Amino acid sequence: MKAIVLQFRRGRKTYKPRHFLIDAEMKNRKEAEKLVGKDVEWKSPAGRIIKGKIAATHGNKGIIRAIFEKGLPGQALTTEVEIKE
Repeated sequence: MKAIVLQFRRGRKTYKPRHFLIDAEMKNRKEAEKLVGKDVEWKSPAGRIIKGKIAATHGNKGIIRAIFEKGLPGQALTTEVEIKE
């Protein structure tokens, strides 16, 4: 399943470099909760793969939060990630 990296998880003055918000095109929180615990992979243009895991939902509109092993580069924003079924 494909999804889009939206943004770092952040506050007003801080950000968490390993936490990312991902849009998996779910309609609401209930649908997004089914993805919690699944693995996520981001593939760089050079072919490197960074793995992560879906930790929780974020808000009520179906956005999910993923925690990666290493932080993704800034160029990863608005690119695709793959959610493993």
